[in-house]
Amino acid sequence: MVLGFTAAVVGFFALLMWLDARDEGQAAPAAAVAAPAATPGAQTDVHAHATAAGLESFAGATPDNAEDIAAAHKPYPAEMPALQAGSLAKFDLVLTDRTVEIAPGVEYSAWAWEGGAPGPVLHVREGQTVQITLTNNGAIPHSIDFHAARIAPNVAFKDVMPGESFTYRFKADDPGVFMYHCGTKPVLMHIANGMYGAIVVEPEAGTLPVADKNYVLVASEWYLNTNGLETPAEFNMTKAHARQPDWMTFNGYAGQYVAHPLVAKPGELVRFWVVDAGPSLDTDFHIVGTIFNTAYPFGDMNPADALHGVQTVTVPAGGGAVFDVKIDDPGLYPFVSHAFAAVDEGQVGLLKVGNVKGTMSH
Repeated sequence: MVLGFTAAVVGFFALLMWLDARDEGQAAPAAAVAAPAATPGAQTDVHAHATAAGLESFAGATPDNAEDIAAAHKPYPAEMPALQAGSLAKFDLVLTDRTVEIAPGVEYSAWAWEGGAPGPVLHVREGQTVQITLTNNGAIPHSIDFHAARIAPNVAFKDVMPGESFTYRFKADDPGVFMYHCGTKPVLMHIANGMYGAIVVEPEAGTLPVADKNYVLVASEWYLNTNGLETPAEFNMTKAHARQPDWMTFNGYAGQYVAHPLVAKPGELVRFWVVDAGPSLDTDFHIVGTIFNTAYPFGDMNPADALHGVQTVTVPAGGGAVFDVKIDDPGLYPFVSHAFAAVDEGQVGLLKVGNVKGTMSH
């Protein structure tokens, strides 16, 4: 069994669900987010982490000051960006090799974007023409595959050599939230190294009720060859083939929306646009303490196909779904993948409804 986080990391993430992962004799106490761990210098024993395939796991390995690092971390902006005016929306995407932080104090040598991983959220209207210009500033060939596009992949999704750029267009006729990613072989490695993002194709006005808040979440997995604490970790293909990640995240960084919660006012309609970039595992999206008013599974935005009053909806790897929730009672509402190994590995955040004081206590 993969060990839980250290007491310091438990204190940082502070979700009641993580207690379940410690039932088998773990000594780490549950702690409040507001209260640092009682054991100075506690750190996960990464050498004790063994997976079913005998692979060493680095899940939960963070520095002693993980909580401070998490608080200082600038979270990936989950708020959906504005639309571009006119019939043509232009986006310049630049790929580059860079080091990113994927959990407090954990660095990773990524193939990513100028801003890190995931790439920027692209927001367009149904019916707009989308122009994508990909510039490859990395060391090897890359490409870009848009799941929102109906286009010949051998033409549009071709490899772009280092130092070169390529432009193509597609018409966004299918509303929903979609993944984009590098499609160069081996695709597993390119996606797992951070080459993914989300595009929201907003339906025509009047199709959906107007949301007060729109948040975009991209779920993903990280497979590490070291713990990333002393030097940046790199991709481990054996773990990726075994589907045994060390970290699982929303928007590229473990638990960032616990230290920096997403916010809403009581009674507001909050819409989550969720993509699962994988590369291999599903996300079972759930918000603790409430039920989705409406869910649009698989990104199907036809209101006649929507689900109502559901608790958890699977977002498959490479897929997307949209969730509407309206919460009247002020409080802290964790959003998670209800496959709880993912929660232990960082795929968790908080929606803070109202002017709530304090933190999660369990």
